[in-house]
Order: sequence, then C-alpha cells, then structure tokens
Amino acid sequence: MSHRKPLIRRTFLQERYEILIKRQRDGKATFNELTELDDIVNRDPTIREMVLIENYFMPDEDNTGPATPAKEVMKPARQRSLPERLKDFIGRLFVVSTVHARPVSVL
Repeated sequence: MSHRKPLIRRTFLQERYEILIKRQRDGKATFNELTELDDIVNRDPTIREMVLIENYFMPDEDNTGPATPAKEVMKPARQRSLPERLKDFIGRLFVVSTVHARPVSVL
C-alpha cells in the first residue's frame, strides 16, 4: 500500500496567494505582484480570514510569545471613576446640544 500525502483542495486564488507570499517574504515581489496579492486578500473571504489569524493570533517568528497585536487586543478596559464618567457625560451632552442648534444669521 502506498503512503501518499492526502490531497488538499485549493482554489486558484489560494495557490496564487501562496506563491505571491513566498515571493514577498523573499523580497523578490514586484509592485504588480504586491497589487495582485492585495486584490486576492481583499476579494477572497477565506484568504482574508487566514491572513487575519496569522497576523493577530499566531506567535511571532522572533520570539515564542503571542503576536504583538494580540496583546493589544486583549488589554483590559481601564475603570473610570465616577467624576470622570460625569465629566464625559456632561461634555457629550453639550456637544450634542450645540450640534443641533440652528445657526444664527448675522445680517
């Protein structure tokens, strides 16, 4: 019995994405190839999801920790004190009331 690798089904865009990423990482990609890579990522939702996962949730190659943007995503919210919340509320209240006010004609 032959031990073959299982077949992986890929679309043309997925294959082209892999080729262009390799050229980009090697520093050999031309401007047209980078533009094509950008179009592929923007057009195909599965590739876009894969790129987002790689960029935000995979560990960096330099260190063993999680990627830097993932740390920024998981920052806990800072608890604001009551006076700060009141100050923000009053500030928003006056901004809303001045936006809806009618302009006064000077003539």
